[in-house]
Amino acid sequence: MKISVLGSGAFGTALAISLSTGDNSITLWGRNPKQVIAFSQDRENKDRLPNCPFPTSLYVTSDFKLACDSDAILIAVPTQSLRKFVEENHTYLQRRTLIACCKGFDMETGKGPVDMLKNVSDQAAILTGPSFANDIARGLPTALTLACEQAELGIALQSQLVSKNIRLYRTHDVIGAELGGGLKNVIAIGCGAAIGAGLGESARAALMTRGFAEMRRFTAALGGLDTTLCGLSGFGDLSLTCMSEQSRNFRYGMQLGQGRDFKENTTVEGKFTAQAALTKADKLGLDVPIIRSVSDLVTGKKDVETLLAALLARPQKEE
Repeated sequence: MKISVLGSGAFGTALAISLSTGDNSITLWGRNPKQVIAFSQDRENKDRLPNCPFPTSLYVTSDFKLACDSDAILIAVPTQSLRKFVEENHTYLQRRTLIACCKGFDMETGKGPVDMLKNVSDQAAILTGPSFANDIARGLPTALTLACEQAELGIALQSQLVSKNIRLYRTHDVIGAELGGGLKNVIAIGCGAAIGAGLGESARAALMTRGFAEMRRFTAALGGLDTTLCGLSGFGDLSLTCMSEQSRNFRYGMQLGQGRDFKENTTVEGKFTAQAALTKADKLGLDVPIIRSVSDLVTGKKDVETLLAALLARPQKEE
């Protein structure tokens, strides 16, 4: 089977490396020809994943048409770039089997990744769950969720997107999988801010737990399944992202908590998701104080101390 990964950032590169250990033919596409030449010469992505060599079977190219000549296409571009990416390349992507490898919601439309892919193909799915690119690229064991509304396609993809270190669990609940993967980044920013401000592990635990309650509330309101949210794409991803400094969203929150600017040249999806999620929550009439606080934090409306004081001052209630 021919599989292509579009997007040569850390996660896209890691997936391409891992999938190349199986029986499929894997192509990694990057938009920058000079960078792709460097990949071919160095046989690694020195900027994003140093010391993670490419398998000899991994083919890299900047030829988009060539890369799209595949049985399945994994799209690993930032969520805020996905809609435009799909629109600009619809000629090559239409009617293909497309798998989103990003998390969050489009700021302008509020759509999740699968809905954006459906603009060009009804064969759309999402790969999500607790994972760091470095772990995947190094061959460390990782379990992910593959969410696809079409049962037969989901079963086929689950058997095809296998590698020596990635185990896939399948669900038809795209809504729950997308919400888990997107909202956990928002909660991770809040946890990072608490740790950065020196508020301790108990504060992190409280934010994780009550943040998860908001995620469940959100998912129920939009028709997702609680069982999905309690799985890898929800609770699993939340746990990993809120507990590790490998998470860019957590690191971003830490910097905010310390009153410092975040200077890493990388996308922080939770910053955008917080704002898009709050817009959705207000339309649905949902009570999401932590999501609201993180949105206020990332937009500079309030500082960490003010927000946490406001959260602690909320009316007492049953858990």
